[in-house]
Amino acid sequence: MAFLSSLNIAGSGLTAQRFRMDVISQNIANSETTTTEIGEAYIKKSVVMKEKTGSSFSDVLGSTSASSKVGRGVEISDVEEDSTAFKLVYDPTNAEADETGYVKYPDIDMVEEMMDLMSATRSYQANITSINAVKAMASSALQIGK
Repeated sequence: MAFLSSLNIAGSGLTAQRFRMDVISQNIANSETTTTEIGEAYIKKSVVMKEKTGSSFSDVLGSTSASSKVGRGVEISDVEEDSTAFKLVYDPTNAEADETGYVKYPDIDMVEEMMDLMSATRSYQANITSINAVKAMASSALQIGK
């Protein structure tokens, strides 16, 4: 049944959004981390997703066959590190302070992280709603034969 392939699409969305929530949670947890294993302040990370299919958006729109218009889901293509500079806080009493008395903190905006977390949560819920709709359609299809 072709409509059951939508479960794979929603399942890939669930996996991707869960991973995105994990990365956002990691950013929030490390928002005050001044030293990591490499000796620098924590660097904010963000998730980049892409469609699983290899064809471009214009290829799909230009195609005439219905099978080429079927999506295959989403996948994580990369986890990027933020390239912005660290926040410098003047605290000469801190053990992590440099010779001028400044401590490097990660440049993580908590409001932005919470908004991203809410967006990922809503996307996760939308994928669950999609799965429940497919389950209801399958159940209704099975009831037709009774």
